Amino acid sequence: MVPQRLKAARRRAGLTQEKLGVLAGIDESTARSRISQYENGTYTPAFTTMCALARVLNVPECYFYILDEGFAEKVLGLYESEITSLHDDRIV
Repeated sequence: MVPQRLKAARRRAGLTQEKLGVLAGIDESTARSRISQYENGTYTPAFTTMCALARVLNVPECYFYILDEGFAEKVLGLYESEITSLHDDRIV
């Protein structure tokens, strides 16, 4: 996992570390410290935890694992355009 991406995605979503952790199913008493440890690279979360974080942050799971920054941003852009397209299709 690329820890900086988790922090960037959380900030982009406008969430605190505690709020992100709680929304992803982490106990409120440890949510802030666990997210902080993930963002700092102290600990690496389990894949299932990363899936929960990705769901809350509305990013694809793979975004956190792509090493090339440019490619990661392209994947994120593609994901966002697909989500927008799906949303637009439901409105019509």
